[in-house]
Amino acid sequence: MLLPNTKIKLRSSLRIKLIIVFITVILVVLMFPHGESIESEVTVGSVWIHDDLIASTTFEILKDPTQYENEKLNAARMIQPIFLRDNNLANIYLDSLKKYNALLSEIFSKGGASAKNATFLSENSFGVFYKLYHQQKLPKSSKTISLFRMFELSQTILRNIYQRGLLNLTYSEIPRDSIAVRDGKFEKIFPKTSYLDRKSVNDFINFYLTSNVGNNTELDEAVEEYVANFTKPNLIYNQQLTEMAVQNAKDKVPRNVGIVNENERIVAKHDRIKPETKLKIDSYRIAKGEEIGFLGKSLQNIGKFLHILIIVLPLIIYIRLFRKKIYKDNLKILLIAITILFISFLAFLVYQINVSSAVEFLVLVPVASMLLTMIFDSRVGFYGTVVASLIVGGLQGNDYVFALMNIIAGSLAAYTVRDIKNRTQIFRSFLYIFTGYVLSIIAFGFERFDSFEQMLSSFAFAGSNALISPVITYGLIIFIERFFNITTDLTLLELTDFNRPLLKELAKNAPGTFNHSITMGTLAETTAEAIGANPILARVGAYYHDIGKILDPESFVENQINSHNVHEQLTPEQSVKLIMAHVSKGIELAETYKLPKEIIDFIPMHHGTMVMSYFYSKAKELYGEEKVDINDYRYHGPKPTTKETAIVMLADACESTVRSLNDSDSQKIENVINNLINSRIDDGQLDEAPLTFSDVKKIKDSFLSILVGQHHKRIRYPDQEELESIKPEE
Repeated sequence: MLLPNTKIKLRSSLRIKLIIVFITVILVVLMFPHGESIESEVTVGSVWIHDDLIASTTFEILKDPTQYENEKLNAARMIQPIFLRDNNLANIYLDSLKKYNALLSEIFSKGGASAKNATFLSENSFGVFYKLYHQQKLPKSSKTISLFRMFELSQTILRNIYQRGLLNLTYSEIPRDSIAVRDGKFEKIFPKTSYLDRKSVNDFINFYLTSNVGNNTELDEAVEEYVANFTKPNLIYNQQLTEMAVQNAKDKVPRNVGIVNENERIVAKHDRIKPETKLKIDSYRIAKGEEIGFLGKSLQNIGKFLHILIIVLPLIIYIRLFRKKIYKDNLKILLIAITILFISFLAFLVYQINVSSAVEFLVLVPVASMLLTMIFDSRVGFYGTVVASLIVGGLQGNDYVFALMNIIAGSLAAYTVRDIKNRTQIFRSFLYIFTGYVLSIIAFGFERFDSFEQMLSSFAFAGSNALISPVITYGLIIFIERFFNITTDLTLLELTDFNRPLLKELAKNAPGTFNHSITMGTLAETTAEAIGANPILARVGAYYHDIGKILDPESFVENQINSHNVHEQLTPEQSVKLIMAHVSKGIELAETYKLPKEIIDFIPMHHGTMVMSYFYSKAKELYGEEKVDINDYRYHGPKPTTKETAIVMLADACESTVRSLNDSDSQKIENVINNLINSRIDDGQLDEAPLTFSDVKKIKDSFLSILVGQHHKRIRYPDQEELESIKPEE
């Protein structure tokens, strides 16, 4: 199983991109009807007495083996030992301690259930507790202590040990000063002394007891022995993961120090051999050895390869320059390649049919046009249409006319689905595809003096193409969405249906949240359109951003019908835990209902890493600012990484705040919008979102226009007070 980091690298690796392009070109070429050796060994400082050595092929300059091995060793030394945190262990042993405390309390309160119990307690640490219980005071101290207080201290000590973390190795057994702690999907580096080991945990217990009870050796030993029964390491060293990380670090060390291009001079006659020159010569020898067996290609095949590469090159350049998201995702590049290969293979099969009819019109280029437009956008669809059309024209013997016909029909097909609103809409493409082929057939038919029968046959096959293409597109798009985990506008539009299970549950269980989400959807959609983002994605993200509140709607003020607020009886920590749970529960619900990842991202990102300021302020008032860690009151993130998630974050804050205003005049609304957006910018919440200053200004203007319209003042009717105060007769 690949590690997450490895998967990310594979999806963005330049090498993978080159491989996809190369294999695609080779496969298309297959559908169409070793050099100079260096025998002598060279040494540094000697003079090259042969003619100039010119590279006959491009090759990498490999590092000196010793240097390469040293670099790998240095990379391995940078890897810290990996420890896995077991979060379940603390709950298990804390529960065990509580139950055991309760059992002992019952035994002591009865004065010792039997002589057997008393004997047992006197032989170990429990005997000290038994003694303290009856004496009700500590030796050498006038301060009295309750046994039950000691049980509370033991629980607190154990909880603190697990919160800090207990290593299963001693400090001396860990060769590095720092360790990597992996907690779920996250991994961070900390000094090893930030955690307790098997030796320092006893010092920690003694220090805690001294600080809270006072010096008492007998008591310290008893508590230490008692707590030890429930103390197990929750930070476990994982040798396998550490070794994998070391190997991964070694693998990342580049094997080469440069590259020599074809026809580049490696060394000139009478030049003295320098270390870098020797590396080039040695690397060239290896490259020439690997090249043996690949020189059987004919000039014709080379020409075909360059032919297809030249056709594909404009699409590659366009994606590289203007579609960064596609370029960075090798899975999407693979999808484009598969689409082109699918059309090419279809053309290859059709051309095997040796009949006089116009069967070439059964090559379904419009399928590629519509698929690429629906999955990506109309421009990618157009470029893909041109590439696919030129390739099928080349497969037909460089047939310019047929290539142009497909460009026209495919472009019209792409146009018909560029703003698709539902799946049935793609069937209107039939008329446009057929029209494109008919006009092309007529134009070139008249030009070439084709007979009416020939043109009529072409019309029939073109009509079949126009009818089949939308049907195949409809069928393929479903599989492509699932297999490549791609979300198209069709899927997003389906998610806007209020009869979807999650939205129905939200409306039923959390009506306040539902209304807030619907209002946000309008706000986000209009704003996304204003800044060139995806308006449908923004609207759907707003609809589902708070679905976690379905499970506990009363904990959120918009769903509290009466004035009772459950948080008034809770501590700030409890409130924070309750509020924060709606994010994790929302993600779980979204995954259960198989929402697209693009929608799931809205759930944590619309909060980013913002501070729950109300509960943070409440905690500071209760405990004092110095005892409150602000990070305990922050959402876990991540921050918004797209324009759409950033819009929903800002819309969430602005809509809910403006709704709470008693007197919502336009100036107050504008002030609220400006202050809320600026505060999130200052807090760094938008640092990872691709927003410009111009976008932020447009967002503010859009929010202001919509929110002022929604919250404008309304006149009071003459009898409104009577309507509000008089209860209707039953």
